Amino acid sequence: MKISFFGDTHVGMKRTHNEDNLLKMPEENLFVVCDGMGGHASGEIASQMAIEAIANFFKATRQDQEITWPYKMDKNRPYDENRFIMGVKLANLRIHEAAQREARYRGMGTTVAGANLVDGQVLVANVGDSRVYRVRNGQITQLTEDHSLLNDYIKAKKLTPEEIANFPHKNVIVRALGMKDTVLVDITRHPVQPGDVYLMCSDGLSGMVPDDKLLQVIKTTPDLGQATKTLIELANQAGGVDNITAILVRAEG
Repeated sequence: MKISFFGDTHVGMKRTHNEDNLLKMPEENLFVVCDGMGGHASGEIASQMAIEAIANFFKATRQDQEITWPYKMDKNRPYDENRFIMGVKLANLRIHEAAQREARYRGMGTTVAGANLVDGQVLVANVGDSRVYRVRNGQITQLTEDHSLLNDYIKAKKLTPEEIANFPHKNVIVRALGMKDTVLVDITRHPVQPGDVYLMCSDGLSGMVPDDKLLQVIKTTPDLGQATKTLIELANQAGGVDNITAILVRAEG
């Protein structure tokens, strides 16, 4: 499967350092965004640890498919799904162990959202509120579900648009890497069509730029590098209250 891609990250307009990290691994068609959290820059450490753990696991399993995995495979899932889930679970364990070992890392964690394009399909994995979108035939679809307090309220209470806009705890996430020694990873599988564009992003983008605007930029800007830069500029123009990270991947056929 031939693809093109571009990814970038920006500190935003309000923060002094960037706790987001991104992984572009074209040899595996693997693309991941992580948004770290925790005081004293430990969020930056957590997101970097997640990226490195996932990348290293994919490298190790490419070189030796018989390598011993840290967790048992789910027999109800195919190899590629197990591989993606295992990489994320291993990242979670690395972060949790570091937080338990060193007081300065206590409470650190990170979201993760990624796409792995395999054999005409895309595997989408996430923990937290970073997102994966698909743009196809002029429509944008969110392929991940936010693990956030706001989303829990929306599902349980059916909040009005005004209540959603004024919700006081928008940044509270209910699932992240590093919180516990194990983590539940959401993973879904979707067929890929030529021309599909996949957007991986932290909430510094999705929280500042509405979906219809994301769609407009991606539809009208075929150059993925320029499209990524435009999306980040729009988030900053809207206030840039958080770090902003985006990766765009297009299936060329």
